[in-house]
Amino acid sequence: MENFKAGYVGIVGRPNVGKSTLINNFLRFKLSAISPKPQTTRHKIIGILTGENYQVIFLDTPGILEKARYELHRIMVKRAFEAIEEADLVLHLTEPVLPPDDIDLRIIEEIKKRNKRAILAINKIDTIRREEVLPVIDHYSKLHDYLEIVPISALKLINTDELLELIIKYIPEGEPFYPPDIVTDKPERFFVSELIREKVFYLYGEEIPYSTAVLVEEFIEKSPHHGGKDYIRAIIYVERDSQKAIILGKGGRAIKKLGTIARKEIEALLGRPVYLELWVKVKPRWRKDIRILSELGY
Repeated sequence: MENFKAGYVGIVGRPNVGKSTLINNFLRFKLSAISPKPQTTRHKIIGILTGENYQVIFLDTPGILEKARYELHRIMVKRAFEAIEEADLVLHLTEPVLPPDDIDLRIIEEIKKRNKRAILAINKIDTIRREEVLPVIDHYSKLHDYLEIVPISALKLINTDELLELIIKYIPEGEPFYPPDIVTDKPERFFVSELIREKVFYLYGEEIPYSTAVLVEEFIEKSPHHGGKDYIRAIIYVERDSQKAIILGKGGRAIKKLGTIARKEIEALLGRPVYLELWVKVKPRWRKDIRILSELGY
């Protein structure tokens, strides 16, 4: 295909810097779970954006942590660095704050070590005065020879179209990797589990979401036993009995609210009615057990 651009773009940055918001806006599809709390994304997720003369394969990654407290954290950091290795182009996402913290400096080191071409996007410029971003641009330009440095707001869609044009400019020429109607390589049940986990982040207190994993155990399309609705049975795993009690809530009210909110969004995603069944089970220390992490898809 003549003059067609196709390439992998790894989006990396610290937790809660806006990676998932940016990729969801690029794709106009809710690829990644988002919440105001950091570390919402745990997987390396492929999002595919195909235009008339380009195909960008975005690698959305977990936020890079300064210190991995659990085996889960170690896996998350590994996924992020894998994306740098696999990418044709790295999109380093940061915030308009000086000086750069150790995480941003480590990302720059990893980009240099792998000799990767990179664009820096300074996100959340809607939170500062325009003149405040100039020193940030100047500082980062001295730390690394970025192809481009672009101030953006992923939330307010400021300069995001310009950023996408630059991404397309710098990916290599080549044949598309995926059919034009494919948005991701992940199955529906993956997004269902992510939507449920996202709602846990919104509805529960500080530590509960980080101690929670969601596994879709059963997914039957147009189940005859449930009035032709899709039947979805999902298990919410926590580490302690006290956390299970919080997820359930008094008289089961909290989990009922979670199920109602999650079901509506799952139905919007799938475009069909859903019968959602949620269960809560305790798996002690699951974040530290590599065998259990593997069972849960990490």
